[in-house]
Amino acid sequence: MNRLKLLLGIAISIVLFVYLFWTVDVHELATQLARTRWEWILPSIVLAPLGPWTRARRWWYLFPPGSNPPGLVPATMIGYMANNVLPLRAGEFVRVYVVARRWGHGFWTTLATLIVERVLDSLVIVLAIVVLVLRIPVPKTLEVGAAVLLAIDLLAVAVLCFLAVVPTLARRIVERLTRRWPALERRVVGIVETFVRGLEGIRTRAHLVPLLLWTAIIWIMPVVTIWTMFKALDLHLPWTAAWAVLCFVGLGVAIPSAPGYVGVFHAAATIALTIFNVPAAPALGFALLLHATQIIPITVVGWIYLLREEMSLAEATRARPALDLG
Repeated sequence: MNRLKLLLGIAISIVLFVYLFWTVDVHELATQLARTRWEWILPSIVLAPLGPWTRARRWWYLFPPGSNPPGLVPATMIGYMANNVLPLRAGEFVRVYVVARRWGHGFWTTLATLIVERVLDSLVIVLAIVVLVLRIPVPKTLEVGAAVLLAIDLLAVAVLCFLAVVPTLARRIVERLTRRWPALERRVVGIVETFVRGLEGIRTRAHLVPLLLWTAIIWIMPVVTIWTMFKALDLHLPWTAAWAVLCFVGLGVAIPSAPGYVGVFHAAATIALTIFNVPAAPALGFALLLHATQIIPITVVGWIYLLREEMSLAEATRARPALDLG
């Protein structure tokens, strides 16, 4: 199944990339890139690795109070780098593994915090899309995508709330479903209990304000980055356009693709700018530069952290959660 998904993702990336270059005047694209104001590229490059760093800061508040999980910054940097070079978004598992490896336990607790993080980010994207729909005409596909994402988010929130509010009932349900297999019952119940502990951070009142502040910073930074890229390519666009690019890319990278979101990232960013009447060549040039300035710095910094951790990506991706990891 994973191999089929990988092949599908690579095929989608190739098709989109070929289509994008097929539909633009390559000479015009080259001319547009040659006119790039490179002084505006530097802020984008600098801001790129700060994105994962801010996510690591917020991640700390998703853990149970007093747990003090180690290595959140290295784990996040390595995980984002892994997403750029490995298929099937393997970096998400790598992030969990790096923390659990340092911690010595807590695999399922860490995984729970990561799921909460993804739900929070999805809700932000949906909220931003709702605002865009109210302010500018957007493609029907974006509205449908937002509706699907909202439905998934609401289901995820319902499940997480159920586990967080009535963990005892959740345990009883699991015990009833697995009581015929004692070994499996012990294993699954243990996972549920440690998973529930991973939801304590979001339930802690003292964590609420920092979570909201870091979430705001996390989503404002890429908007600033996109705005600097507008300046670099001399695109006179409103801040609304930066949010549109962010929303389109946020939905686009959910589509199966080759490592680094090649193709889907470029198509999403290009389509977003066409809403603001940006011609195809400048829109694709913007997408190429934005992707490069985000992928390359994060990959380099992530590799440095990987070397410092004295581990390999093969080790992280092949590892499986052991019983002593919680």
